[in-house]
Amino acid sequence: MEQTQRNDQPMEYATFMIGNSLIGVDIHQIREINRHTECTRVMHAPEYVKGVLNLRGEVVTVIDLRKVLGVKNITNDRSNRTIVIRTEKESIGLLVDRVADVVSAKSSEVGSIPSNLTSIDSQFFSGLIKLEKKLLLILDIDKALLLDEKAA
Repeated sequence: MEQTQRNDQPMEYATFMIGNSLIGVDIHQIREINRHTECTRVMHAPEYVKGVLNLRGEVVTVIDLRKVLGVKNITNDRSNRTIVIRTEKESIGLLVDRVADVVSAKSSEVGSIPSNLTSIDSQFFSGLIKLEKKLLLILDIDKALLLDEKAA
C-alpha cells in the first residue's frame, strides 16, 4: 500500500491551448514562458522550426508546436506565447496559441489516449486527464521533439 501511495504523487502540469485542444506538460520541464517575439528565420530549416531567439545570451530554437501536431488554421496573434522547455541538451521554445492554468492531478488520474484520436497526432501524448469541462492531453516532450526523424 505504501508503494501505491508513493506512485500516486500529485503532479502539476502547465497547460496551454493548441487550436481547441488543452495540452499540458510537467511544470518541472518549463524554464520560462514569454510573449512570442519575432524569431530569426533559419535558412533550409524544416517548416516546423519557426526560427531562433537570443534569450539572454542563449540561442533557443523555437518550434511551432501547432505544425508539429498537425493543427490547421494557424494564426499568430498577441495571445501566442513561447514556452521554453529544458531538455538534456538545450533549451527549446514551443510556440503555442495561448497559455492556460496550472493543473494538479495524481498519476492515477492520468488515463490512456484513445486509439481513435484524430484531431491531433496522438503519438505525441503520454496520457489524458478528464477535467470538469475538458480533456487535458499530456504532451510527451521527448516524442514531440524527435523532429529529426520526422524530417527524414
